[in-house]
Amino acid sequence: MKTINNLKIKIFADGADKAGMLEMYNKPFIKGFTTNPTLMHKAGINDYRAFAKDILQNIPDRSISFEVFSDDFAEMERQAMEIADWGSQVYVKIPVTNTRRKPSYGLVKKLSNAGVKVNVTAVMTLDQVLKIITNISPDTPCYISVFAGRVSDTGRDPIPLMSAAVELLKLNPKAELIWASPRELLNIFQADAIGVNIITITNDILKKLHLVGYDLSNFSLDTVKMFHRDAAKAGYML
Repeated sequence: MKTINNLKIKIFADGADKAGMLEMYNKPFIKGFTTNPTLMHKAGINDYRAFAKDILQNIPDRSISFEVFSDDFAEMERQAMEIADWGSQVYVKIPVTNTRRKPSYGLVKKLSNAGVKVNVTAVMTLDQVLKIITNISPDTPCYISVFAGRVSDTGRDPIPLMSAAVELLKLNPKAELIWASPRELLNIFQADAIGVNIITITNDILKKLHLVGYDLSNFSLDTVKMFHRDAAKAGYML
């Protein structure tokens, strides 16, 4: 099987913990970063702007996506323009709709035509991918984040969706497809096999990278040893 170093897909670290982000920054196979308001809230971040600018000072040379957080499109635009001004490596995450189901395609078009690098997020359907592709500028780089992990949470196989999305993105060579919200390390290899450009991975999943290609008979023995060790620690008796 392929090793991480032999994959074509770019691996982005997904999170908002500064220490974890800097740890991933020191790994050459991490090509970029993404975050979102939920991750930032869980990390206890209170000052959005200060956090973002601190991260950009410490990670100045890799793609980083920061998300707008308004539900109003005019305010989203204002926030997007400020975020985009933070650095040339910054992509602005725009949700594919607001909370009232109003699609953001018009805003995405306006921002993309203005040269803002958008990362359209929370995408779950092929129709959404198509409408994004038809609204972004062919001259401005763009990410389209399809939440394949959440699709799989519904009992649907995300592979056909992601494969079709790969084909759609050929309509715009500046657009890159992100496999977002992966659920397991295997998703990296699945995404690579079908030609997805980028996958976002949390630190919890990245910590399993040492297992790639590990001998399964040894893994079986390791597991048996774990059961035996933990039973002894618990002092179980029958």
